[in-house]
Amino acid sequence: MTFAHPYFLLLLLLLPLFAWLKGKYGAESAFLYSSVQLVKPISGLSRSRAGRVLMALRWLSLALFIIAVAQPRLIRGEQNIRASGIDIVIAIDLSGSMASEDFMDEGRQVNRLEIAKKVLHKFVDERANDRIGLVAFAGRAYVASPMTLDHEFLKQNLDRLQLGMIEDRTAIGSGLTSALNRLRDLKSKSKIVILMTDGQNNAGKVPPLTAADAAHALHVKTYTIGVGTHGTAPFPAGVDPFTGQKVYQQVEVDIDEDTLQKIAEKTGGKYFRADNTQTLQKIYSEIDRLEKNEVEMKKFRQYEEIFPAVLACGLALLLSEIVLGQTIWRKLP
Repeated sequence: MTFAHPYFLLLLLLLPLFAWLKGKYGAESAFLYSSVQLVKPISGLSRSRAGRVLMALRWLSLALFIIAVAQPRLIRGEQNIRASGIDIVIAIDLSGSMASEDFMDEGRQVNRLEIAKKVLHKFVDERANDRIGLVAFAGRAYVASPMTLDHEFLKQNLDRLQLGMIEDRTAIGSGLTSALNRLRDLKSKSKIVILMTDGQNNAGKVPPLTAADAAHALHVKTYTIGVGTHGTAPFPAGVDPFTGQKVYQQVEVDIDEDTLQKIAEKTGGKYFRADNTQTLQKIYSEIDRLEKNEVEMKKFRQYEEIFPAVLACGLALLLSEIVLGQTIWRKLP
């Protein structure tokens, strides 16, 4: 057994002192007699240990509370976790054009964000040994998830991303810059940004190629993905009031492929065009194949927390002391 906060156990050393002080300077007796022999014949008084028992319960419950604060836990063993030394930030576009439904998933027409989430889930599952972070951008860029090996937490944050969460427009340079800031101070064998967008940079204070220069200086390889079909794409324009079905209008697909290619070239990455679900899945499979590295072993201990049980015992003793003190061992006022 070990303790998460062992320094709290030092408080146990104070309990004997407090107990001695309470016994020396405790409350005065409710009745004072010059001699107990005067009342013994009529009351049948005998020395009782009830007070000592109640006080012992009080001090023992306090000791258990202190132990619970120190957070005792059992060591259940150690687990080896492979960490690849590769850190990845995924920057995903949440601009309004990502609502275009030019992808098919199991025979169902879906928008670009929905299919991107599904493919990213699979990619994250296949990169179990990487630290991965998530950046969402539209008119501005925000951190959706910090760098983490807890991929369930990462996927929960990915699922929370919705269109309209960020003011519209497309700030590709800001999205890449925010991703670089997550990687800048990390010590790792390889740093990667995967940037997905379906438009052109029309917002933000950082030009995309300036951000690419920063990525090159920081040795961050950037893979860029242009999401969307060629030509035009169906964009939901509302719901037909008579049929209840979606109404679509065809909008031009306007991906700045030239800029995305230059970002990839400057950083040693690669540009991909994802115009259907199968292609997008193959892109992530290729990135997964390209970015392999030697693994290093990290050892983690597995703990079983037992402080709730200790706390429950302390509460039980305190409750017993209160109940006994107010019933069968009730004291004179």
